Amino acid sequence: MDEGVDPTEMCQGLVDKVARSRQLSAVADPEVLALFENWLEELESEVIDFVRRTGSRNPVDLAEGLGFSRSGANFLITKLQREGRL
Repeated sequence: MDEGVDPTEMCQGLVDKVARSRQLSAVADPEVLALFENWLEELESEVIDFVRRTGSRNPVDLAEGLGFSRSGANFLITKLQREGRL
């Protein structure tokens, strides 16, 4: 092998890629994907109801009101606005 090539790092990289591939295939399973989509639709409905009830689109208000993380609240508000649902 050439100098500077670390076979241990190469093997670890390969193991990491195989692990990621397995994770992606699990998400690609139609049943798992359907469950995720249903869960996301429920969260989106909660956000829409919250905004209608309170009039607030502030991620901090949403996070506190529904028990979401701020980043999750921001993601959902942005997604729903982008889709024209808010």
